[in-house]
Amino acid sequence: MIRDPDFKADLARYPPRPFLREQSIWAIYVYRLGRRVFNRKPGVSRAIQLKFYWLIFRIVETLTGISIPFEARIGPGLRIHHFGNIFVHPNAIIGCNCTLRHGVTIGNRVEEGPCPVIEDNVEFGAYGHVLGGVRVGHDAKIGALSLVLSDVPPGATALGNPARNLPRLRTLEKKP
Repeated sequence: MIRDPDFKADLARYPPRPFLREQSIWAIYVYRLGRRVFNRKPGVSRAIQLKFYWLIFRIVETLTGISIPFEARIGPGLRIHHFGNIFVHPNAIIGCNCTLRHGVTIGNRVEEGPCPVIEDNVEFGAYGHVLGGVRVGHDAKIGALSLVLSDVPPGATALGNPARNLPRLRTLEKKP
């Protein structure tokens, strides 16, 4: 039985038996394990568990190409489609129910520089990059191969290199 509500929310966004079908869930599990260990009371037991975590982290990072260190703050419901070449900076903040695809980078532009804040329900296309101290609003979409260097308002779509923000498109409703 899984006691971590954040990991339960992650699993809810995956098909049945994800550990056998999608390697990305391995990286998410190791991230959630690292967060649980990190939040424990300091002591010998925690120190040993952190060493074990780092060993597992490096193995899974090598096998999947996904690097999500436990220092990053990620809300529940993370979904990674098409694993590989995904890098999240330790100081990054990612909200609830976000979706990452292969090649995504969320990090800083300069060493010791600020990192992105990604709000809830943000979707990243393949090889979408968000760099620097930018904020990506809730329900935003980062297009494939886009390089985001400035804020993205809620509901907008960022496309291009460097990315330009497109406003939310309204759906056409049929009138009776």
